[in-house]
This record gives sequence, C-alpha cells and structure tokens, in this order.
Amino acid sequence: MTDAPAHVVEPDLPVARARALHEQLDAAAAATPVGDPVPRSSIDLLAQADLLGLMVPAAVGGQELPLTEIVDVYAEVSRADGSLGWCHFAADSAAAYFGAYLDDDGVAEVFADGVPLVAGQFAPNGTATVDGDDLIVTGDYQFGSGIAHASWAGAGILTQPEGDDPGAYVFACFPVGLAELDGNWDVLGLQATASWDYHVRDVRVPRRWAFDFFAPTVHRGGPLYRLGVLPLTAAGHAGWAIGVTRRILDEARAIAAGTTRLGAGTSLADSERFLYEYGVLEGRFRAGRAWVREVCADAEEEARLHGAVSLTTANLVREACRHVNQEGADIARQLYLLCGTRALRDGPIQRCFRDLHAGSQHFFASPAAAVDLARALLDEA
Repeated sequence: MTDAPAHVVEPDLPVARARALHEQLDAAAAATPVGDPVPRSSIDLLAQADLLGLMVPAAVGGQELPLTEIVDVYAEVSRADGSLGWCHFAADSAAAYFGAYLDDDGVAEVFADGVPLVAGQFAPNGTATVDGDDLIVTGDYQFGSGIAHASWAGAGILTQPEGDDPGAYVFACFPVGLAELDGNWDVLGLQATASWDYHVRDVRVPRRWAFDFFAPTVHRGGPLYRLGVLPLTAAGHAGWAIGVTRRILDEARAIAAGTTRLGAGTSLADSERFLYEYGVLEGRFRAGRAWVREVCADAEEEARLHGAVSLTTANLVREACRHVNQEGADIARQLYLLCGTRALRDGPIQRCFRDLHAGSQHFFASPAAAVDLARALLDEA
C-alpha cells in the first residue's frame, strides 16, 4: 500500500522528495533480515534526495527547516519504514544539538567532514572526571539507534564534583570507534534500528565536544534551537509516530474490500462496525497530527519572539508527542483486531503494530510529559 496522505505538497519540497522514495524504502525494509540494521542503501537514498541534516543549523551545513516541516519529513520517511524513520530523526536531531550548542572549536572538529551521522543515548549513564580540558569518561549505554552506520557516538555524562565545581550533566560526542558495541537488541519492534548497547572505559573526550544538557549555549542557528533538547527530541518522536500510524491506517483501508472475517456476511469495507471504527480511528489520528503541528509552530514562534520558550510551551510539545505515540499504539491495536488474521501474518500491518508498541515504551511516550505539563499549568494558575 503506497497511498500518500491526502494533502498535496509542491514537488520540490523535502516532504515530496521523501514521499517519492516510498516504494524503494518500503521494499528495502521488507527485505531486511531480522536482526540486521537498516540497509546503508536506504540512508544513501535519503542523502541523495537531500533529506539529511533537516534540523541541523545552516551554519554547519544543515538545512535548518521550520519545525513543522521537519516533523512532516520525519513522518513521511517513517511511513515507508519505521526503523529507518527512527534512525533518521535520532541522528538528525543529535547532529542538530551538537551543531547548535558546541563552541566553534568543537564544531570545526565534529563537522569537519560535513554533517555527521550521530547515534547514542543522552540519558546520563556515564560519569567523567575532569582532566584539564578533557573529560575522562566511563559509561554503559543502551539504545544506540543507528549506531551501526554512525561516525560519532553521543553519550550523556555526569561530571564529578571537584573543588568549587559542583559537576554537571553534559551531552558529549566522540568518534564511534572509541566505544565498544555490545549488541543486545532482540526486541518486539523497531528491530532494524539495531539500537545496540555500547560502553566506554576511561575514554578521553575533549570538553569542546560536549555541552550543558539542560542549559546549552546557542552558538549558531535561529530560534529553533532555543527550544532545547527535550522539545526538539519530542518533535522527532512525534513525527515518527505520525508516519507509522498513517501507514497502518492506509494498510487497513487497502485490505478492507478484500477481507471477510469468518462468519461475517460482508467484507470489512461493507461492515458498519468496521466503517465506524475506522472513521473514529482516522479522526483520532488527524486530531493528534494537527495538535503536534500546532504546538511545534507555536513553540518556534515563541522562541523567535522571546528568545526562549516557557516551561508550559516546552511541556506542550512533549505532551503532544506522548499523545500521538500512545494514540498510535492504540490505533494499531484496534486495527490489528479489526483486520483479523491478515494482520497476524508478516507484512506492513504487523510491522507497524510491532513498531508502534515498541515506540510506546520510550521515555518520550511515557506519562512523565503529561505530569510535567499538568504541574506547569497548575503553577500558572
């Protein structure tokens, strides 16, 4: 099923170029053996279509698109292949952070060969002692999505207090060859992300390759980077969920006319129950997508006007992300039940079902966003 979303876009826009790759990316995903990473050929197709570096500052070779446009492209790539879409937004957003928040010396090194492919975990699962201008890092990390093809690894680090320095939570990067890749990715969904564990032991990382996680200095780029790491990461997760949910809705619609459940007198397409349920699910999807685009546009405009976003605005982006991820998983569950054994067998419906349920376990789909939003709103009362 290759139907594109109903809205029409200009053929030279990035989202249209992503849409044009659908059949090739979908075929590559279907042919990827279980346990293998997304094929390098799929990443090359994105590069050839100029679909890398969407969120990355223009000053370091990226495209620095408006956030709603970035979300739309992430969704379109994810509609073709959920694992590729996940790696796409993860690498793109990580490169954006280092491109915007590293100082000039750090950027000159990390971006020496152009926009790098970055993979890693920004949870602070490592510690570092300070040695002059370097961090001596030890840590055990998980969920290195896309690290099989990355040139740089990212890592969240807690620097140890020393003297008057209380320590800090920083996000650092280093050449991926300095990390040991440990595998450990036998999972329900998002299998081809190859989100392997990795570890480092006493690795020397220049401080210029790291930035303060919660209060980064914006060295380059426009208002987009004033949102900070959490809202920008949430936007990526939201785009991914929108794309995979759109795909499973399209696939269910495609099989409806040719599917008759055992004991039923009509096909799914002629069943009032199916028609009602499908219509409701489509409405839920479109409402969630509209909310994501609204909060992303509002957040970027607030950053443009005020140089920062409020805590409430940041948490609205996070909550819209949580919402579309959990809605996507529930939409997938209901479509799985409606479509019968057609959904049980290997194919796009099963793949989307597994991917959406895997994505629903991520921190950015967790209740934390709703709780943080509620606290911010109550504090404003």
